[in-house]
Amino acid sequence: VAGPGLVAANAGNDAAGIATYASAGSQFAYGTLFFMVLVTVALVMVQEMAVRLGAHTGKGLGALIREQFSLRLTALAVFCLLLANTGLVVSEFAGIGAAFELLGIPKWAVIPPAAILLWALVLFGSYHWAERIFLIMSLAFFAYPVAMILGHPDWGAVGHHLVVPHIEPNKDFILLAVALIGTTVSPYMQFYAAAGVVDRGTKPADYPLIRADAVLGAVFACFISLTIIIATASAIGGTGPLDSAAQAAEALKPVAGQNAELLFAVGLIGASALAGAVVPLSASYAIGEAAGVERSVSRSFRDAPLFLGLFTAQIILGAAVAMTPVDVIQLLIGTQVLQGLISPVVLVYLLVLTNRRSVLGQAANSPRYRIAATAVVVGVAAMSTILLVQTVLSWFGVG
Repeated sequence: VAGPGLVAANAGNDAAGIATYASAGSQFAYGTLFFMVLVTVALVMVQEMAVRLGAHTGKGLGALIREQFSLRLTALAVFCLLLANTGLVVSEFAGIGAAFELLGIPKWAVIPPAAILLWALVLFGSYHWAERIFLIMSLAFFAYPVAMILGHPDWGAVGHHLVVPHIEPNKDFILLAVALIGTTVSPYMQFYAAAGVVDRGTKPADYPLIRADAVLGAVFACFISLTIIIATASAIGGTGPLDSAAQAAEALKPVAGQNAELLFAVGLIGASALAGAVVPLSASYAIGEAAGVERSVSRSFRDAPLFLGLFTAQIILGAAVAMTPVDVIQLLIGTQVLQGLISPVVLVYLLVLTNRRSVLGQAANSPRYRIAATAVVVGVAAMSTILLVQTVLSWFGVG
């Protein structure tokens, strides 16, 4: 069952994601847990729609947008994805460097070899081989539930906040809520999930297994997100925002012990490495599909020069910028908020495509599913709009 859905969802728990979840725990303790339950439902529906499109049409999201919408709308979708992904690729390699620095190894000794390994994995392997490696990388996420237990959380408070809504009407809470949406329901995940289903040669008859992969993958990824929030909330809840995943690991050390810090570092390495390959792949898939050219991990550079060339360029750019003294903190926060603002745009495309019987036939959204999916898109868009309005008002000294 495990495949593109699990890989895409787990990639969302990357360096930027871990920093966001850890910050939620340190800033608002258990206050965002119920919100994350709602985000989990949204992710399950979004990922299911993405893999359903891939399984039943044999085409990725980029190709379907190109066929069903105008050239300008296609360009908008691809531009939004590239905008969100550029900062993310840098943050993944910065995350790898930060994790190894926690273990006493300088980033300059780690980032170049990591970039070469990820590049070689995609360039010289087949899709099925690469997918298996991605799934093995996902095992690193089991470090976080262990770190959560070592943090000795207040289980009564955890249970209460999982079922009772908690809202704070201030900009910091809304900013973090949008960042949580952005890092959990990331635009690149939908592009990768649909394209991965196509690249592995899935047929409509395989859809039940693909659906299970998408749903279980989304639930597992969000469970890991919850454990990160709970781990940091139980150890340092109420101390204010954190700036990075590495800072979260260091903050756990005096409270939960050396082992919790080590587990956080191991999880960060696996998460960053996984997303370091998936994020640039999603952009390469999207542009290759929109341009109508060959795009597959199983193809050689000669057969798919644009697809693999874009992937190579993103890896080089991400690793090079991560080696400089770039302000990774601002990059992480800005990237996640940017993803939260862009997510509604991509989700509208996804919703329209899965509603169309001309695209999916009998597999199109049912009336009830259409209402629920529309509510998800409207909810994400509303949060993003509130943030945008607050940001613009703050420029003029209002609010």
